[in-house]
Amino acid sequence: MNYEPVIGLEVHVQLKTKTKVFCACPTEFGKEPNSQVCPVCLGFPGSLPVLNKTALEYAAKAGLALNCTVQKYTKFDRKHYYYPDLPKNIQISQYDLPISKDGYLDIEIGGRTKRIRIKRAHLEEDAGKLVHHENASLVDYNRTGQPLLEIVSEPDINSPEEAYEYLTSLKSIIQYTGVSDCDMEKGTLRCDANISLRPAGTKGLGVKSELKNLNSFKAVREALTYEIERHEQVITGGEQVVQETRLWDEKTGRTISMRTKEEAKDYRYFPEPDLPPFEWTEELIETIRKTIPELPKARAMRFMKEYGLQEADAKQLTCSMQAADLAEKTMRAYPGANKKTVVNWLIGPLASEANARSLQWHELGIKPEDLVELIGYVDSRQISNLAAKAVLTEMIDTRRTAGLIIKDKNLAQISDESSIEKDVAAVIAENPKVVEDFKSGKSNALMFLVGQVMKKTKGKANPQVVGDILKRRLQNA
Repeated sequence: MNYEPVIGLEVHVQLKTKTKVFCACPTEFGKEPNSQVCPVCLGFPGSLPVLNKTALEYAAKAGLALNCTVQKYTKFDRKHYYYPDLPKNIQISQYDLPISKDGYLDIEIGGRTKRIRIKRAHLEEDAGKLVHHENASLVDYNRTGQPLLEIVSEPDINSPEEAYEYLTSLKSIIQYTGVSDCDMEKGTLRCDANISLRPAGTKGLGVKSELKNLNSFKAVREALTYEIERHEQVITGGEQVVQETRLWDEKTGRTISMRTKEEAKDYRYFPEPDLPPFEWTEELIETIRKTIPELPKARAMRFMKEYGLQEADAKQLTCSMQAADLAEKTMRAYPGANKKTVVNWLIGPLASEANARSLQWHELGIKPEDLVELIGYVDSRQISNLAAKAVLTEMIDTRRTAGLIIKDKNLAQISDESSIEKDVAAVIAENPKVVEDFKSGKSNALMFLVGQVMKKTKGKANPQVVGDILKRRLQNA
């Protein structure tokens, strides 16, 4: 029997507010452990929560960007469970009346568009962080009480590849809204995955496993792939899949059982008595909606229409707002009609420089006008492509302009034919056999001769001009 995976994802996005969701403690990352806490986020007796208005608005903004409906009436609830990093033994979350629900996200997979429904997006407080040592575990409560938006998909995902595309698209959209930086290394975006198998072609749901400890999209894809194989082996072996929470062990490439999976009833939800319900006006919802910028898919389509880009290039340039902003400013500053020239530099040499430094494009410090200046030197054949790449590296390292670097290093190409003619004549005289090879139809011979001229000029001759002179002289010889 063939089986089909059924996958639902729970994505936790830490909102980029200056203070926590129910108190005034700062949310700055990387501070001394337990230095950003107070009686409220530590759950001291008698302390009361006060809702962060910006967190509420950010949650609504993210929901609207994901095509969700913001509910006019919403409330908070207490979710009961015990973890060492949850000082109150409860979490203020939302149960039956989340801020937003019934959204969707379209992904491109296998040349087709697939819609993944979003069940809900609710606001809650984050837990702390356990730091494990060889003989002990320590708790850092700085993260406790930071605003967390949990985005829950419907079980519409049917492969690890679809899960990866969904997460990539979701991250890009959230980053565009500006409500979170979605940095998995800092823990501001985390993901849990629910996976079950069912006979292909059926509509029911099998017994699921929840996967945790997924610290990258790659880990999500690999853990799901492993679990699909494990579930299938359990089922075909005549055994029952146990509903449980499992941890992903990246070192061994396996999942490990953590605990049996809780149901909603196990958390004993009830309305949070210290926070009133909240009502949204249509006017406020529309005000928040107007703050949503042009999102990745719409921007990619505009790039295709406005700048004549191919779909693949447009998608790559709009994967993040900062990359898209840099690309658009550079294309607008470039005087040439063919914007593909700029695109080639952005997704080629500039991306290579960023990868080598483990940075994003916008973090390299290259201004659009400076990149356009460099491209202009190549377009006018004043420097070679190879020299231009070296200039780009120095521009990033020194923050100097292309013109100054080219002048200081004497990198300008020789394009004047009269200056090149004598070197061409010398190379022809020195290589009579290669000349005969060219005349007999061996095209590679010309490239060899061009290379010899470039050696004589120490790489400064314009190779295209060299090739033109060689062809003319050899054909007339």
